[in-house]
Amino acid sequence: MALLASACTGQSGGAASDDPNARTTITFWHGWSAPSEVKAVNDNVKRFEKDHPNITVKVVPNITDDKIQQGLRAGGSNAPDVVSSFTTDNVGKFCSSGAFADLKPFLDKSKIDLAKTFAKSRLDYTEFDGKRCSLPLLGDAYGLYYNKDAFKAAGITEPPRTWSEFDKVAEKLTKPKGDSYEQLGFMPVFHGYESTPGHLVAQWGPTYFDASGKSSVAKDPAFANMFTWQKNLVKKLGGFAKLERYRNTFGDEWGAKHPFHTGQVAMQLDGEWRLGMATDAKLPFEIGVAPLPVADDQAADHGKGYLSGTIVGIAATSKKQNAAWELVKYMTTDTDAVVNFANELRNVPSTNEALSSPKLKLDPRFKTFLDIARHPKSNTTPASVNGGVYQVTLQEFGYLYESGKEPDLKAGLERTAAQIDTDIEKAK
Repeated sequence: MALLASACTGQSGGAASDDPNARTTITFWHGWSAPSEVKAVNDNVKRFEKDHPNITVKVVPNITDDKIQQGLRAGGSNAPDVVSSFTTDNVGKFCSSGAFADLKPFLDKSKIDLAKTFAKSRLDYTEFDGKRCSLPLLGDAYGLYYNKDAFKAAGITEPPRTWSEFDKVAEKLTKPKGDSYEQLGFMPVFHGYESTPGHLVAQWGPTYFDASGKSSVAKDPAFANMFTWQKNLVKKLGGFAKLERYRNTFGDEWGAKHPFHTGQVAMQLDGEWRLGMATDAKLPFEIGVAPLPVADDQAADHGKGYLSGTIVGIAATSKKQNAAWELVKYMTTDTDAVVNFANELRNVPSTNEALSSPKLKLDPRFKTFLDIARHPKSNTTPASVNGGVYQVTLQEFGYLYESGKEPDLKAGLERTAAQIDTDIEKAK
């Protein structure tokens, strides 16, 4: 990223001098790759071009963050003007390095009130250290999927609201079979797809960094409480070794053999996209959706969840930043554009108005994720100068702790916090 920063010699925010009304062509890079997703992006761009006939958009799909960094470093006529990324973790890098242009001058000129337009959590993961270099495009919200047929067979009438209730339900749904399972209530190990420390600890309302920027994972009890709960549930459901053996029989997270699809697990932590995937797969059981449980002493906050999403920004190397802003503004703040895009990709709309739009044409169960996205206590993982390194460090500790290789939770979290702080200092 140091190389990237040195390459960012293009105009930024207030210095953009191109005429947005002139006939021009801009290049838009995005990460979607499935045919239906690419079509949705192209359709969105066509609607923009209809409203802005002077601007032609060259769309380039299937772009990873590595390719983004290479393209911005190289610059030139083939470099992007507008860039979309699925990786909110890299916002800190994009902002601090100067790879993405500062959007504040554009927002001020367009008189966009960010606080009225987006939820706070969306704004949190699209800026870093006071610099807004990106905006939310579409959002993700994480909740609980459950097999209604399995619930009915076990005599369970409603999804659990607290973690103590969840433990009882998970045990009741679990059917051991020798050294394996006929059915597992929930896969709690951290390699279990979306069951990561970051997604789970959101239900305790964590603070990752203190006011001075130091890691709080050893100070905020949310982290110790989450790891304690998770390890206890691992023990209740058969132990780490037995669960890992069973996990190794699971199919790919994005394929037809996903363990929730096959009935191997009765409950699954996942994002809103799973609803469309599971519906398309025509599963032989009824799917239920609910918010994830919360800590017993935070029962009043039930309904919250972990939020993430796709971000979009303007390349600092772009010489067409005013025209690029027109596309960014359209995709992120035009209510109809956001609603249409959300309908087509089956993601959560990113603006407050779009979340309430009667034009949303989504599965009725999708309302659960809209409510999670609107919940005032929903939260996300904050941006960092070195991207998501601190989350990887926390997850690596989770692997050690759940397996028994790190027996001391307090000491382990203290070492983890120290490592996070060291890594951030080195990246500055």
